[in-house]
Amino acid sequence: MKRYVFAAVFAVVVSAVQAENWVATWQASPHAAWGDQFFVLPTGVPAALERQTVRETARISVGGRRVRVVLSNRYGAQPIVIGEARIARDLGDMASADIALTFGGQHGAVIPAGAPLVSDAVEMPVAALEKLAISVYLPERAPLATFHWGAQQTGRIAAGNQTAAATLPDAQALHGRALLSAIWVDAAAGGAVVAFGDSITDGNGSTPDADRRWPDYLAARLHGTAIVNAGISGARLLGNRMGVNAVARFELDVLSQPGVHTAIVLIGINDIGWPQSIFAPHEPLMTADRMIAAYRQLIAQAHARKVRIIGATLLPFEGTQIDGYYTPAKDAVRRQVNQWIRESREFDAVVDLDALLRDPDQPSRMQQRYDSGDHLHPGDAGYEAIAAEAARIISRY
Repeated sequence: MKRYVFAAVFAVVVSAVQAENWVATWQASPHAAWGDQFFVLPTGVPAALERQTVRETARISVGGRRVRVVLSNRYGAQPIVIGEARIARDLGDMASADIALTFGGQHGAVIPAGAPLVSDAVEMPVAALEKLAISVYLPERAPLATFHWGAQQTGRIAAGNQTAAATLPDAQALHGRALLSAIWVDAAAGGAVVAFGDSITDGNGSTPDADRRWPDYLAARLHGTAIVNAGISGARLLGNRMGVNAVARFELDVLSQPGVHTAIVLIGINDIGWPQSIFAPHEPLMTADRMIAAYRQLIAQAHARKVRIIGATLLPFEGTQIDGYYTPAKDAVRRQVNQWIRESREFDAVVDLDALLRDPDQPSRMQQRYDSGDHLHPGDAGYEAIAAEAARIISRY
C-alpha cells in the first residue's frame, strides 16, 4: 500500500513540475566594464557601490503567473553581497507595493564571482508588456565589474536601503544596467525569440525611457511570444571590448535562455567599421570570409540545440561621423556579407533589413525617414519598420 501511495504522490509532484513553463521575458546581456583610460567611451556607471540601493526598470514581453529575477556578476573577480531585493510594478514616478525576493528562502544572498544569481519564484501574476521595478540593496562594497552599457532606460541609485521606498526623490540617475540581467516568467504557454546583436538591437538612437527598440516593437506585435534583447552596444562577431565576441557569448546570451526556440542575428557592422577607426586604429580591415566563418559557427551552435536561427542583413552606414568608420571599401565588405546572408540559404530564414531601410537612390545610405540622424542607427520609425519585417518573417513559420 505504501508503495502505491508513494507512486501517487510522486506522480502529482512530477505533474506539477512539468506544468511549469519558465520563459525568459526580458534580458540585458551582461558584459565587462572597461577602464575609461583604455577606451574612448566612458562606462557611465560608478566603479563600485556601497550601502546603496539600485533600482532598475524593465518592460517585460510576455506575462505569467510567477516571476524569477536574475542578477549577474559574470565578469566580477569577487563576490557581491546582496542585503535585500524587492520587485514591484513600475508606475512611472513611483513603484507599487513591493514583494520581497528570496534566494534559497533567504532575503540576503551572495552572487559568486563569475556567476549569476537566480531568485526564488515569486507568486506575482504579471501581464504582457508590463513594467517592473527591481530594487537591490548592497550593504558592502560591490565593484561593478559586470554591467550593461546601452540601457535606453534610466535607473536610480539611492543612499541606504530604500528597496521598499515607493519613490527615490534624491536618487542619482543610472543610464546603464548595474545588476539586473534577466527576468523569467512561468508562462501559460509559448517560448522565446532572442534578438542577438549590437547597438542597433540595443536600441541606440531610439527615444530613451520609451521602449522603442526594435525588440520592444516586436514584443508588441507577437502576442504570446517572449522577445528578449541580447544586444550589446559595440558588440562584434569576432572582436572583444564592448562585450566578448558573438561566438563566445552566444551560448550564455541566447541558447541558455529559458524557452528559446528562435534567434535573430543582426551583428557585424562593427567588425567592418571599427578597424582603423578611432575605436580600433591598429586593427587590420575585416574580410567577408572571416565574418561568414563566424556566422557559420553561430548557425552550428543553434542547430545543435534545435534552435531556429534567422539572419538579418547589415544596414547601410555611409555618412557616419565616427572618424574612419565608413569607407567605400568597408561598404563593399558589407555588401559581400549581405549577399551571402541572402543567397547561401545557411540561415533558416532571412530578414533583409538592408533592402528595407536603404535609400533606393543611394544604397550605401539609410533612408532619412528611418535614420536617427547619426547615419548608423535607426530612429524610432526605423526600429518599428525592422520589427514589422521581423514579425512578418517569423509568422511564416
